[in-house]
Amino acid sequence: MKLTLDTEEKTLTIDEAGQSRVFDLYSRAAFEAISREWVRVGWSQKYQYTFSWMGRPVIQLPEDMIRMQEVIFQLKPDVIIETGVAHGGSLIFYSSLCKAMEAGRVIGIDIEIRPHNRAAIEAHPLSDRIILLEGSSTDHEIVTKVKNLVSPEDKVLVILDSNHSYAHVLGELEAYADLVTPGSYMVATDGIMFDLFDVPRGAPEWATDNPTWAARDFVAKNPEFRIEQPAWLFNESELGENVTHWPGAWLRRK
Repeated sequence: MKLTLDTEEKTLTIDEAGQSRVFDLYSRAAFEAISREWVRVGWSQKYQYTFSWMGRPVIQLPEDMIRMQEVIFQLKPDVIIETGVAHGGSLIFYSSLCKAMEAGRVIGIDIEIRPHNRAAIEAHPLSDRIILLEGSSTDHEIVTKVKNLVSPEDKVLVILDSNHSYAHVLGELEAYADLVTPGSYMVATDGIMFDLFDVPRGAPEWATDNPTWAARDFVAKNPEFRIEQPAWLFNESELGENVTHWPGAWLRRK
């Protein structure tokens, strides 16, 4: 695909598969095409590695964080389960939302929680709502520990952000599906990999080996879930699609 952005004529021309289409530069279609390339370039430039939340690095697009905040405020979950800890910024983010709502706790799971990250998370003022578990998120022992930390009456949200391979994400979806409260979500993050297989920091196998494909195939076999982007709570624009690393990520339990 070739994009030609003409600021003098105020047009965006898209040449693809032998066809050429011209759009108003300030149209919804132009915004969506430019945003797609912005995400691809930003991924390659590690743009998502430039943010922190209350002192801890958080490797996410800010838009994804804001959309998650909207969902958490609506759901007010009792338990937020996140696979993948890294520096702990996301855990601190979710804990800060729980503290602001005066409800909820966070369970963070990682196959390796490095000592300096564990120490920083545990020393943080918002650590009192966080439980850390070290081990593979699909290991039976870890899954059992998580389930033992959740009460039957708890409202549960699950966020999958660890190993992003198709097989691992599918295993996580199968392992944690029964914990998700009806009306709540499992979120298979970073599925944008399918559109990044040809960028400098991508890999050819990402075209099919990614969370979006895992989510799609899981839903096909589990009709109690459907892929459903949460509605925007405020929208005075003509737009309707997230600028995101998480396309097709939101699996809502009916």
